[in-house]
Amino acid sequence: MKKTSTSFYDILGISSATVCLVHCLVFPLLTILPLGLSHNPFIDLFFAVIGSIAVFKIIKNSNLLVATILIISMVLIWMSVLSEIILDIHLDLILTGGIGMIIGHLINYRLHKISNH
Repeated sequence: MKKTSTSFYDILGISSATVCLVHCLVFPLLTILPLGLSHNPFIDLFFAVIGSIAVFKIIKNSNLLVATILIISMVLIWMSVLSEIILDIHLDLILTGGIGMIIGHLINYRLHKISNH
């Protein structure tokens, strides 16, 4: 059985996008509680960098549908992260981008699994 790194990057991308999405959905609820938590956009930047690495490695060997989903999702995430860091404007595009990243990585993972078996 041939082992390739595309599967690793799909798993990395799925994991990173899922953790980021959970962070984006749960963190606003935690800020309501008097715990002294505040949002740090550099956490989003960290997830965006990990996601970008996974996307750049995957789009070289993926089909057009997967590449399009991943690139559009990554653009939405970067727009949201950079607007928050530079302009201090929170956009909800990061949620849409995170969902798109999970979908794109799952599709690519399944296509990769089918073609290797």
